[in-house]
Amino acid sequence: MAELTLFDGFNSTVFENGSIENGFTYWWASDLVEWLGYSNLKSLQNAINKATTVLTNLQVNTLENIIFQYREDTKCNDYRLSRFACYLVVMNADVKKEEVSIAQAYFVSLAGAVQDYFNESKKIERVNVRGEISVHETSISGTFKQSGGTQYGLFQNAGYRGMYNMNIGKLREVRNIDGKRSPLDFMDSTELAANLFRITQTNERIKNKNIKGQKNLEKAHNEVGKQVRQTMKKISGTVPELLPKKEDIRTVKKELKKTNRELKKIDKKK
Repeated sequence: MAELTLFDGFNSTVFENGSIENGFTYWWASDLVEWLGYSNLKSLQNAINKATTVLTNLQVNTLENIIFQYREDTKCNDYRLSRFACYLVVMNADVKKEEVSIAQAYFVSLAGAVQDYFNESKKIERVNVRGEISVHETSISGTFKQSGGTQYGLFQNAGYRGMYNMNIGKLREVRNIDGKRSPLDFMDSTELAANLFRITQTNERIKNKNIKGQKNLEKAHNEVGKQVRQTMKKISGTVPELLPKKEDIRTVKKELKKTNRELKKIDKKK
């Protein structure tokens, strides 16, 4: 098989030879910056942050993959990245850059992924947004209690009714989802982002308008849900309940953990 090209002007050897062995195999993020066509480490920081979030959501030890450290040869702060961390950074980088798209294809081929790199990137994005929703659900639950709410299930259903024209139970039925599972676990990143917006904006409305009491809280959540629904319909022409059910997020996480194991095997062989 012909040698895979990694980055524009480089081949796979450039990346592989850029690794350092010191307790574990790692690459400096600042080197990845150059190979991916970025201007400096700060410009890649968002992708590094997202990679860190994915590790957290997968319950994979962050310190085994991303370590903030001073780099002696450049006299600058930098990150030591495992092969899996490099993979996650690349998948969260700007795909409009040719170097990034080529790098994504290379990493997916290393991991033996069945899907192409675009689908792989979307899966990682799903894990990121789903994890962010969990954080904000905890926040809005606290706001709800502090604002005199007593029945969180009714409050939650009010938001779904506004956004989907049906409660959670009906949405599960329509999408054939087990009654114990959250519909959020079967949504793509776009639909998840819309629900994240619904949750965060409801939380802000409750706080900013000092809304109190169960009924008023339900009303606020329902109104925000309706506004999100109208925005989605206006922009895409599709109402959210008609969006397709996606692969279980648990399966996606298992696949990413498998990718971590496969990439580790490469370094062990070396």
